[in-house]
Amino acid sequence: MSMNALSRPVFRSAAMVLSLAASGAMLASAACAAEKLRVGKAVPEAFSFVPLDIGMRKGFFAKNGLDIESIAFAGDARMQQAMASDSLDIALGSGPAMAFIVKGSPIKGVAAMAGPPLLLAIVVRPEGAKSAADLKGKKISVSTAGSLTYWLVSETSRQQGWGPDGIVIAPMGVAQPQIAALKRKDIDGMVTDISTALDLERSGDGRILMRFGDLVKDFHIHVIFATNRDIAEKPEALRNFLKGWFDTIRFMRANKAETVDIAKDVIQKDADNVSHTYDTLMPMFSDDGKFDPKAMAVLAKSYVELKVLPTEPDPKELIDDRFLPGK
Repeated sequence: MSMNALSRPVFRSAAMVLSLAASGAMLASAACAAEKLRVGKAVPEAFSFVPLDIGMRKGFFAKNGLDIESIAFAGDARMQQAMASDSLDIALGSGPAMAFIVKGSPIKGVAAMAGPPLLLAIVVRPEGAKSAADLKGKKISVSTAGSLTYWLVSETSRQQGWGPDGIVIAPMGVAQPQIAALKRKDIDGMVTDISTALDLERSGDGRILMRFGDLVKDFHIHVIFATNRDIAEKPEALRNFLKGWFDTIRFMRANKAETVDIAKDVIQKDADNVSHTYDTLMPMFSDDGKFDPKAMAVLAKSYVELKVLPTEPDPKELIDDRFLPGK
């Protein structure tokens, strides 16, 4: 046998090793190239923010070159504080939180995440109020002062003809303390997400009194925010995040069973509850992130009604939609 024949396997093995090494180096390089973004969720237990978890698990953000760190908060106000202290890059928050921009928060709304407030409902005890007309003078808990939940209760009071203070509003943070207070009869009702409301009805501890999607039609219940620093320094990362987000929304619409399977683990509800929540809430999610002028006008009015701002802001000062897919 010739030396050439003997050496061919050696050369082939060496080539294979080099090829594998090169592939490994490319993978390592790609991993290193993934840009890290710290993304906040206003509350941990709401279905509204499940797209972030699904996008992470299904690789939609990774496909767009991003490494996402998800951080949950006890309400919009605390998350906005984290944005102001540069502890977050992106926040999944509420439309009313855009008022913080006028007050100096270094952020902008970069995408309309969801429309009417289909997510939220007022839950009372089984023997409690029978309709919104029975809520005058009653104490209803919300997440934080100046939040979406706060405005929705005050808007309910206004629409009943009682002015903004006809219902006593009690900010109490996340859901569990509110549930405990409802059971103790310290409060007459609470604003919560629909999946928690369904659980309370099933356990016999509560009853859904009203859903806010019936109260407010033109609205942006949720907005995706980015810091001004990231807008200036990481425009491509923001574009890639929004691509990953809307890829996730398309996946969720086309794959209910898998969406429910992931969501039930994230929000700690059973499949039956999450399936019902999915059917209720998927219509509110935006497919393109475009801001609706009518919804923005309602939001601008809400800032004055909440006494967060003295006058209605120009909606154009609150948003920067240059990073939406197709822009």
